[in-house]
Amino acid sequence: MNVLWVFAHPEGRSLNGVLRDRGAATLARLGHRVRHSDLYAMEWNPVVGPADFGHDPRERLVVGAASERAHAAGALAPDIRAEQDKIAWADALVVQFPLWWFGMPAILKGWFDRVFVQGFAFGVTDARGRTQRYGAGGLAGRRALVVTTAGARPTGLGPRGVHGDAEDVLFPLLHGTLFYTGMDVLPPLVVPSADRAGPADTAATAAALDERLRDLPTAAPIPYRTEAGGDYDDDLVLRPALAPGRTGLTVHREAPASRTNAA
Repeated sequence: MNVLWVFAHPEGRSLNGVLRDRGAATLARLGHRVRHSDLYAMEWNPVVGPADFGHDPRERLVVGAASERAHAAGALAPDIRAEQDKIAWADALVVQFPLWWFGMPAILKGWFDRVFVQGFAFGVTDARGRTQRYGAGGLAGRRALVVTTAGARPTGLGPRGVHGDAEDVLFPLLHGTLFYTGMDVLPPLVVPSADRAGPADTAATAAALDERLRDLPTAAPIPYRTEAGGDYDDDLVLRPALAPGRTGLTVHREAPASRTNAA
């Protein structure tokens, strides 16, 4: 596989840096090819602006339309085109970052903002003119693995933990960005108590990462419901017969019985 490793941590000697280096070596040992986007080392510009699209700053900027036109014309800023070329090359993305204030560092959010433009990652249509998203889209056919560290204890990021369940906390990235653009999203590797990790903790985490990377080509993705699969009505609301009486983020995952029946 071709794997793009997107890394967003300002310190290469951190636990995150150790895991990134270990992970890249593991992938190479398994015969995969790895390219890197080390955003802090690249001094990545996270701010969307008219220069991204060759847009006249005297005119009103409509970001979606301007980005789509620039993408179609091959006129996006060179740093954006370079990242899109890496994604086009990749069969899988590993997205690694520390969890700061329940989200990505700003530099990584800005990477998604500038690189995942309309017409490339989203806003694409099928032969009948229907918008492709949530299980389909510009990045369909790729896999995605999120690796994130947190200071919270494991129980605090559990189903009844005060911080919320880890997959719920990451839902905007996992479902709203990666799955939205068509990727198969694997369960994230969440490393709790990272700021207190000793040598034994680091070794255990590195072993867990190795296992995830060995399974990268074949691991079952999170079973999110696809928009085009019939589970949602014309208003994009889950049909009443599915997860009846329930609300919240977990209703957007298929139940095990429905997966079995679908098979």
